[in-house]
Amino acid sequence: MELKNNQDLVICIEDGLDTTAGEQLAEKLGVEIRKDKGETLTLCYRKEGLFLEGFGLSYQGDFTRLLPRVTNGHLAHEMLYRIAKTKEQEPMAVDATAGLGEDSFLLAACGYTLTMFEQNPVIAALLQDALKRAKQHSVCGSIAERMTLVEGNSIELMPKLTTKLDLLYLDPMFPKRQKSGLIHKKLQLLQKLEQPCMEEELLFQTAWQVYPKKLVVKRPLKGSLLAGEKPNHSIQGKAIRYDCFVPTRHVGYK
Repeated sequence: MELKNNQDLVICIEDGLDTTAGEQLAEKLGVEIRKDKGETLTLCYRKEGLFLEGFGLSYQGDFTRLLPRVTNGHLAHEMLYRIAKTKEQEPMAVDATAGLGEDSFLLAACGYTLTMFEQNPVIAALLQDALKRAKQHSVCGSIAERMTLVEGNSIELMPKLTTKLDLLYLDPMFPKRQKSGLIHKKLQLLQKLEQPCMEEELLFQTAWQVYPKKLVVKRPLKGSLLAGEKPNHSIQGKAIRYDCFVPTRHVGYK
């Protein structure tokens, strides 16, 4: 899930900003810092925050866009809320495939304290920037404070977890064969950076061995079962479904 080609990315830093974060990321990725945008993807550090631009598209993480879904009673209508609801007073969860962090935000709005794993350093930088700004927001702040980002490979990080999880969430990137109409424009940019998961069986096996109270997997509505494993139950929407595994029965892994 690494950058397909680091040379496809350029970093731009607006004049007057602290250049430390951009320089560190540029060194880590082995990419250039330029005044002008690159021909393909550009990561832009601006006063307003961090932006990923390219192919006529622009993305900035912004959790305030999700507020209409989590306020005024709307959260209870979310499929993710219905599949993840719990009676625990202080539930703990891990989003092992955080991506842009939107599902993590919904889970945090449900009351979960979230640890998010994201391997791709550019996506992690975008997510960290969005999280920083959300924590300063008057409404988002109380939700975002329950979210912590850890950059790294979830297959390596999950076995190191020491906290008993009420929920472990997996959202492997949708396969490219999915119709383009179901892929939001922001995800088109994401797919320029990160390939769909090619280690689905290992991802599922590692998650299962963490032994959460619930293992929830997001899939395309007509997509195959993750690692071929049948869930205890599912909730379906128009384009996606959530498969829920409850570790009270054996599903192929010890």
